[in-house]
This record gives sequence, structure tokens and C-alpha cells, in this order.
Amino acid sequence: MISVVIGELAAQAQEGLLRPIRSDLAPLTAAARDVLAGAGPKVEERLMHMGSWPIGGAVITPAGDLRAGFLIHVVTASEEEPESAVSVQRALRNGLRRATEFELHSLAMPPLGMGVGHMDIEDSARAMVEILVNHLDEGHPPLELAIVVAGEYEAGVFTRLVEELTRDRFPMRN
Repeated sequence: MISVVIGELAAQAQEGLLRPIRSDLAPLTAAARDVLAGAGPKVEERLMHMGSWPIGGAVITPAGDLRAGFLIHVVTASEEEPESAVSVQRALRNGLRRATEFELHSLAMPPLGMGVGHMDIEDSARAMVEILVNHLDEGHPPLELAIVVAGEYEAGVFTRLVEELTRDRFPMRN
């Protein structure tokens, strides 16, 4: 199931939180910074010792002081390469693989690739929802996926695409 929630990513209580980062592990969004700040200094210190990661990479750490159990840090850009539909999908796919390996049942994530000078909200939503629907179609955990957005407009765009792509994939039977 894919749900769209208006709220703060750091406040979510799912088993895992997906956090977008750059290849040098710098947070790409305010939500990613808030998650790291909420997790506490031990998580930040652990990340500093990991070096850089390629675009599409995904690494899992404990969530520290957050309500979630784990953080999945996904690399969607580098200093040289901006976020794109391809990088978002690659990172999300690998983030879902980490969640599956750890047998997480629920995962919350922010919109990936959005922001000033980044992807359009429609492109971000379509890139993400396609991967999430494919993941659910395969039947691997996590089966509870939440996209955490900042406001009504984002919620509307993501909800519409979830309904559209789910309806196309799983049409009603008479």
C-alpha cells in the first residue's frame, strides 16, 4: 500500500525512513537535514566515516533518537551530476532493496529530486511512484510505503499519480 501523508519526515514512526543525500553524504533537502539532526550525533559520526558513495547507492544505519528503527540514505545526486528521474529511480530501487534485506515492514520517504533547480514535482512523483508500484507488484517487504509531503499541493500530485498508476496496474475486475 502506498499512502501520501502531509507532515515531517523526522516525526514518522515507520520502521525505516528514506533520506536523500548527495554522493559526499550531504543532505539534499531540509527534511534530510532534519532527519539527521533528529537521529543525533552518533548517526552523523557513523556517516562521516563512510566516505563517498556513487549515485544510486543506498546505505542503512540505525535511526538513533528518531521513532523509526532505521535510516536508509540514498544517493540521488553528486556535485557534478544533478538529480534526475534516472538517479531518483536508481536510488529508490536500491533503498527498497536495503529495506527488503532488513525485512522492514514500513518505510516513509520524502519526495525525491524536488527543489529549486531540481526536478519538476510531476517528474519526481512519476519517477517515484513507478518504482513503488513495481516494488509492491513484486510482493517484497516493505509493503507499507508512505510518501511524506509538505503540503496539500504535493499531496494532490502524489495521490493522483498513486491512484492512476495503481489503477493502471491493478484494474478493477467485474
